[in-house]
Amino acid sequence: MEGGICIKLIHTSDWHLGRIFYKTHLTEDQAYVLDQFIDVVRDERPDVVLIAGDVYDRSAPPVEAVQLLDDTLSRIVLGLGIPVIMIAGNHDCPERLSFGSCLMQGKGLHIVGLPESCSPIGMSDEHGPVWFTPIPYAEPAVVRDRLGAGDAMDHDAAMAAQVRAALQATGMDPASPGCNGGTARGGDRVVALAHAYIIGGQQSESERPLTLGGTGAVDLAHFAPFSYVAMGHLHRPQTLAGERVRYAGSLMKYSFDEADHAKSVTVADIDGAGLASVRTVALGSRRDVRRIEGTFEEVARGAAPGVNRDDYIMACLSDPDPVWDGMNRLRQVYPNIMQIEWSAGAVGRDGLGCLAGAGVDHRNRTELELFCEFYEQVTGEAMSEDEIAALTALLEQAKSEREAAAS
Repeated sequence: MEGGICIKLIHTSDWHLGRIFYKTHLTEDQAYVLDQFIDVVRDERPDVVLIAGDVYDRSAPPVEAVQLLDDTLSRIVLGLGIPVIMIAGNHDCPERLSFGSCLMQGKGLHIVGLPESCSPIGMSDEHGPVWFTPIPYAEPAVVRDRLGAGDAMDHDAAMAAQVRAALQATGMDPASPGCNGGTARGGDRVVALAHAYIIGGQQSESERPLTLGGTGAVDLAHFAPFSYVAMGHLHRPQTLAGERVRYAGSLMKYSFDEADHAKSVTVADIDGAGLASVRTVALGSRRDVRRIEGTFEEVARGAAPGVNRDDYIMACLSDPDPVWDGMNRLRQVYPNIMQIEWSAGAVGRDGLGCLAGAGVDHRNRTELELFCEFYEQVTGEAMSEDEIAALTALLEQAKSEREAAAS
């Protein structure tokens, strides 16, 4: 450990290795960003790297994702000699992720997948010990089974039980009124790694909901005893409770509603009093995730000078009329266009955005009425008299043909 007055850590999370984005495998894009991440670790020379869950995108990751993780961790732990503490998130299989963890600890790689494996990992600086307490993601039923916490009936109660177990493992008494501010034995500082949705955090589309109806949320107050909490799960980088509770955010942009995110890693310094100061180091991408708005003609003109035409693109088109073969035509300009969204007919003429005929028994609607409502919902305009007359003629012809076929 280098000298100085602070423990320095690098906090990252939500790598989602093996992610597929609109049928496109992102392994090469993830490898590109992780090369930058390793450069940041090399430049910053932290005392420890914290990875706060969702390392993989699914419980049974593809081979190339496992190989990428193995290569990345080897370069950090073996190549740079910097220890890593990693926990499981809700996308990970805890048993698979933590395979061989006991063997790896001797080299400085600490992987914690299950809630009963929350033994603190100790380091020290000139001010004394610093304890890192891993709190991996676990379903309430798992917490009840593994920790014997019979009251853990939802995620909030399960998190309370996990924090309680983690504090007891570091020698802190969670029931003590003085248990606040991240000090344990004799004033030791305590840092937590956790993976959860904290009430008040800003969510993104690419995060898998922990439960339906918001019951997966946990209270920020559970984390009051810690000097710093390295959180995972939310993909937008953000800080709660000053600079003490921090979501590092995802490695990359994994949905189009993240187009405005600035992806980064967090560097935190913990001083002798247990106070955290935080800064970020930006991560660039091989291909950006962008939304482009305008008419088809405007979008088809292509990217401005200096803008990567190979980015992952959602085109938000404002044309009032359908565009023939729009996706294939735009793919000639943007090879990685993923989606076209039509904005002209998304909102009705009243601007309320209500679905036409919602809540209506459509069995009482004629075919003409149904088609007219559908047309207005899609285009934002009512059918003209000529269009209604043409449609009526087609419907009458179809009816006659059906009757003839049935006779």
